[in-house]
Amino acid sequence: MGRKIRTGVIGCGKVGDFHAKAYKELESSELVAVCNHNIDRAKAMAEKYGVRAFDSLDRMVEETGVEAVSICTPHPAHAADAVRAAELGVNIAIEKPLAVTIEDCNAIVNAAERNHIVGTTISQRRFYEPTIRMQEAIRAGKIGKPILGTVTMLGWRDMAYYGSDPWRGTWQREGGGVLVNQAVHQLDLLLAFMGEMDEVYGMWDTFNHPGLEVEDTAAAVIRFKSGAIGNVVVSNSQNPALYGRVHVHGSNGASIGVKTDGGAMYIAGVSPVTEPPVNDLWTIRGEEDRLALWQKEDYEQFRKVDFASYFHTCQLDDFLAAIIEGRKPRVTLEDGRAAVALFVGIYRSQRDHRPVKFPLEEESGADFDGRLPRRKY
Repeated sequence: MGRKIRTGVIGCGKVGDFHAKAYKELESSELVAVCNHNIDRAKAMAEKYGVRAFDSLDRMVEETGVEAVSICTPHPAHAADAVRAAELGVNIAIEKPLAVTIEDCNAIVNAAERNHIVGTTISQRRFYEPTIRMQEAIRAGKIGKPILGTVTMLGWRDMAYYGSDPWRGTWQREGGGVLVNQAVHQLDLLLAFMGEMDEVYGMWDTFNHPGLEVEDTAAAVIRFKSGAIGNVVVSNSQNPALYGRVHVHGSNGASIGVKTDGGAMYIAGVSPVTEPPVNDLWTIRGEEDRLALWQKEDYEQFRKVDFASYFHTCQLDDFLAAIIEGRKPRVTLEDGRAAVALFVGIYRSQRDHRPVKFPLEEESGADFDGRLPRRKY
């Protein structure tokens, strides 16, 4: 039997349970502890998995020798726990998004580098088979150079959803709306396919959720450093069901795409995933007939696994392997920072009413990158 990493979870909510379940099942993991500021929640999860409960990260590390933790707290709290864990020499897997400001992202990345620990941002859709096929096709030059990338993520969240947890739908406790919580998955994939950004022009609004603080709709146009162009249209105000697509079009005229999300609306830990991700567009010469075969394979896999948690487990397995093998994980903290930079750029673009250039500078102002106070045009 190979080496086991002593693991723990910080944040004992719905997604934290996914991480605890994965760590309990993985051969390279020994789940030893969970931590939550509300000790009763920690005790409930600890009892479920047969581990120790803590309300202090420092005590958890000191008393259990935990080597790697998943940080599953509300988004604006990620940085404090991640930096402290890194300072204690603990490797970190941080739920999406990495943080909600560039300052916090930089603090996490710098702490990880300074303390020589492994860090990853959860972006489990990168582990989908349809996504991997796209990445491999791009790397092999099968579409020429990517010249146009598009994200469409349309769904519905009613006010009961925002009331289901006290942090949802608030600037200070969630950090944002559809850009930060739902569409960050697709934003991350767009960047994985298209590369570094040069500038973005974006705007956002709240249309179907009266009284909600955060945005329910956003759109943006991106220029990448390669010269390619991107387009983003995302919304939590479209009903019914769920419609998520990331498409890439190449310089040789070929197009490829993935339906990342479809079927009924999904809420982690509450509702099931009803449709698998599949490649929905593939016009590479000589490969056009592969879609039907791939979709059949993907539906077969969908029926064999617990799809809601399976790809979290895949990514955490890679995270632990990276620690053991002394390498970078497949998804890095820098990848997480890039996705945050994109949605922060959209917020700043609306505030300043102009395109925003990358890389973004840190801001120390009180307007939360343009999220507070809100300005409309």
